[in-house]
Amino acid sequence: MTASTHLAALTDFFDRYGVALTTGDLSAIAGCYALPGLVVAGTYSFSFTSPAAVTLSFVGAAADYRERELVAANAQIEDVQQVSALLTEVAVRWEFLDSRGRAVPGERYRYLLRATDDGPAICTVIRTA
Repeated sequence: MTASTHLAALTDFFDRYGVALTTGDLSAIAGCYALPGLVVAGTYSFSFTSPAAVTLSFVGAAADYRERELVAANAQIEDVQQVSALLTEVAVRWEFLDSRGRAVPGERYRYLLRATDDGPAICTVIRTA
């Protein structure tokens, strides 16, 4: 098992994560995270220690996506850096599509991914813009 810097594997992972986000599939979202996990933003940080904690932290985001009628998410991978044999850092700019077919700009994040037997898993998320 090694960290993936192969663009197709990373694209597949973020495609699955984007579908889980926009459909509100909290179990699938939780399955994308390594535990413990960490989210860092300019004014706050929090960690996950269980799948239930991941699920609870995304309840509000799922509701926000539904309220904004976001039906699709596309991760634009901007940079990939191999950190170690098992860790990869990926810079992503998210773009969304709403129920009327309009593009909705998203935010930028840096993800630290760990290679697992099941594929990449998010260890740390940093909101960058």
